[in-house]
Amino acid sequence: VQLQASGGGLVQAGGSLRLSCIASGRTFSNYAMGWFRQAPGKEREFVAAITSSGSVGSYADSVKGRFTISRDNAKSTEYLQMNSPKPEDTAVYYCAVRWSRFYSEYFTHAGEYDYWGQGTQVTVSS
Repeated sequence: VQLQASGGGLVQAGGSLRLSCIASGRTFSNYAMGWFRQAPGKEREFVAAITSSGSVGSYADSVKGRFTISRDNAKSTEYLQMNSPKPEDTAVYYCAVRWSRFYSEYFTHAGEYDYWGQGTQVTVSS
């Protein structure tokens, strides 16, 4: 599976930004997906997860109510809508996928994912 993330950039606090991640190489609908981020000097952290069927699995407390994860299996694409971003959301954002046996499965730990995108930089200015 190859993943290509895009949509990052510079955004003002309180604005909005949508990240996309296009997958190729496998049947997209069989994979659970997630978003992670890594700020300079910090470990990679979980942001959001979605099941293979498109049900939202989980959000990190720090983004709950502001970010929305979604996917379009027909386009083999997952999204992360970032509303009201804050300067502390500044990081490189990574999409990740893993094969999922059950439609209701989602995963919140980086070690559970098998494939990763290259990352896209998001910078939130105050």
